[in-house]
Amino acid sequence: MPRLLDDEEIERQLRDLPGWRRDGEAITAAYEAPDFLAGVRIVDEVALEAEGMDHHPDIDIRWRTVTFTCSTHSEGGLTQLDVELAHRISEAAARLKAQPRG
Repeated sequence: MPRLLDDEEIERQLRDLPGWRRDGEAITAAYEAPDFLAGVRIVDEVALEAEGMDHHPDIDIRWRTVTFTCSTHSEGGLTQLDVELAHRISEAAARLKAQPRG
């Protein structure tokens, strides 16, 4: 079972994740894709990564904006799995030239 991260660990690790912020017991980021199809491609790449990790984000697509929220629901908060998935999401977004919003 993954271990919950404490507040200091979460804050420290978020410094390495531009565009990501804490939202209660989750971390979230929104990316502006160059167009709708690029946004869908980001979701497709993230889906493959998430399936491989057996750890899945909540995803919201609004035209070119794709928002990801990561939390380990089974543990009731944030674990290292969420941080790792956030890094993979950031990498997929960067490959497809999406910019973090906010």
